[in-house]
Amino acid sequence: MSGLLAEEFVRLGHAVTVLTQTPGNLSEKRSYQILRQPSLRQLFRAIRWCDIFWQNNLSVRTVWPALLMRKPFVITHQGSYCPRPQGIDLGQRVKHLLVRLAPSVAISRAVAAAFEADSTIIPNPYDARIFRCPTREAEPPSDLIFVGRLVTEKGIDLLLEALVRLREHALFPRLTIVGSGPERAAMEGLVSRLGLGETVTFLGPKRDLELASLLTQHKIIIVPSRYDEPFGVVALEGIACGCVAVGSVGGGLPEAIGPCGWTFPNGDVDALARALEDQLRAPEVRRRLTASAPAHLARFQPAVVAEAYLALFRSQLP
Repeated sequence: MSGLLAEEFVRLGHAVTVLTQTPGNLSEKRSYQILRQPSLRQLFRAIRWCDIFWQNNLSVRTVWPALLMRKPFVITHQGSYCPRPQGIDLGQRVKHLLVRLAPSVAISRAVAAAFEADSTIIPNPYDARIFRCPTREAEPPSDLIFVGRLVTEKGIDLLLEALVRLREHALFPRLTIVGSGPERAAMEGLVSRLGLGETVTFLGPKRDLELASLLTQHKIIIVPSRYDEPFGVVALEGIACGCVAVGSVGGGLPEAIGPCGWTFPNGDVDALARALEDQLRAPEVRRRLTASAPAHLARFQPAVVAEAYLALFRSQLP
């Protein structure tokens, strides 16, 4: 998300430097400067250079030079990683103090609710250049797709159990699982034990155009997370590629799905199965939901999100 918005800021005429602790390819070509794992000297120099220091997730490690130099800074909260402190919890109390010292942005109403300070809600964008739906008259050939890390909290086992429930109602949809993670072997074993081997395919990780092409071939994208997702860019990507979205109701995921799909209570296999059955048996409903996509996706376009940030940044300048 940071890279997508950095490109938009540059396109709109602004100079951008991205500071990150992640390693990467030093020869990569970008329209903006990237400082990877910056030294203290580089950090001070970059903060002194900028007009606004934007923290895309609060980092105590890098924000203190901005405080020393009295540089305006804005914090975006990508999740509820900063719960209200209980008892003596110095780390969390420092974070909550910092949140009160700078304007806060939350990516969803659910994330905003995790903080005592008021937050401007600006959702994350999706890459509209890559994820888009081709004009088509016929329905996509494939049924269901899951995209994400293969970890317990993503609820893949719930989805597989829901497929068993659907078989009891004479429905045998095919499911494509895209992603990697430590639970892949366990999920493949569960597929075998449930007798779903002929209808479930594991494709491993896919990205960008290859992922977008896969999404356009499916009717429904499922995000069955057990926990409360802060937001749901993967749902936006699926919707942009013509899928109806079915996701768990906790957290910010419903804000990403909007009028383009259905939600179900987190962890409720029967409710997930009913939602999938309703969607699979009602192509006219799916057509109505996908028709809502352009209006819904408009506020998540990179240019729109970038302009919202720039308006906030300008309001902080002397």
